[in-house]
Amino acid sequence: MKVEEAFRMVPFIVDVDNSFGEPARRLRATISTDDAEFFHVEEGDVLDTLSILNSGKTIGYSHRGGGRPPIPIRLELPKNRRVMDERFLTTPIPANALPGGRGVVELGDVIRVAEEPASYPIFRRNGRAAEMVTAELAGDFEAPLYGMIAVQRALDSQDWSGLQKPEISLHGQPPNETQPTLLWDGEWEVTWVTFRDMGAAFGVALLGIYILVVAQFGSFKLPLVILTPIPLTFIGILLGHWIFGAPFSATSMIGFIALAGIIVRNSILLVDFIRHSGSDRSLTEILIEAGAVRSKPILLTAVAAMIGAAVILTDPIFQGLAISLLFGLASSTLLTVLVIPAIYRVLRT
Repeated sequence: MKVEEAFRMVPFIVDVDNSFGEPARRLRATISTDDAEFFHVEEGDVLDTLSILNSGKTIGYSHRGGGRPPIPIRLELPKNRRVMDERFLTTPIPANALPGGRGVVELGDVIRVAEEPASYPIFRRNGRAAEMVTAELAGDFEAPLYGMIAVQRALDSQDWSGLQKPEISLHGQPPNETQPTLLWDGEWEVTWVTFRDMGAAFGVALLGIYILVVAQFGSFKLPLVILTPIPLTFIGILLGHWIFGAPFSATSMIGFIALAGIIVRNSILLVDFIRHSGSDRSLTEILIEAGAVRSKPILLTAVAAMIGAAVILTDPIFQGLAISLLFGLASSTLLTVLVIPAIYRVLRT
């Protein structure tokens, strides 16, 4: 299977397995019509005996009265004894006529037992036939995206002559079943849904901030100035993840979203000071004074949040959150006092 080969080509992907597995072995019992005729055994009696030994049979009901449902009386073996062994094959079954006056024969006298491979299991996902290839990441690669990229490269490097190369689907069901599709699932599905939902929530938060700023300052361009430092946090976030060698996880995304409120507050401090300054001075002087006066409260806010984030820096789960807060605040705080006055002067809101 080409997809499984691609998984095994990646050194940091381990425990590769598939849904085919090794076909199980099963025992098939068939009635020997010649022996059954010789011993005068009815095939129905043989089938009934096999049914009782393997699954059981309801032979009656115990009626309790009072409108309560009856209790079935079943004849069956314990589950741990439902195996085709010597005791199973020596089970007596009735015979109509036998030489010597015997009225029963053993089950093994009229059946033949053969071992054969069982059929492969059939897997379906959302009603569609599917075969699963499973694996785990090892080493420093924690996020599933790294393994997905490596598998994509391995698939591209393989020889697909005579075979149809599968399409790669990150989410949802394939639109066409005639084309083989590699659909990523498992941990990637959790990652996809998490980042999708948090991204949507972040968009709603930005829209809410924009509306509030417009209502407060009465300008449609001013919110653009105030929201500008939010992308600047990515500079510190990416740098921090690179320094610590940590993957960008869901908690890192949470830290980026949390930074939006803190950074917007810093921007509002600067813009509010600029707009409420007197008009008897030049805009350049007002911008310089705003950076000098507001830098202290902005710095105190950032340092307080960074100290709180440093406590969870070594936590294996929330390390991404701590890195985003620490380095995102450091970079955005330093850049806010420079970028906001510069953009304000360019737009002249």
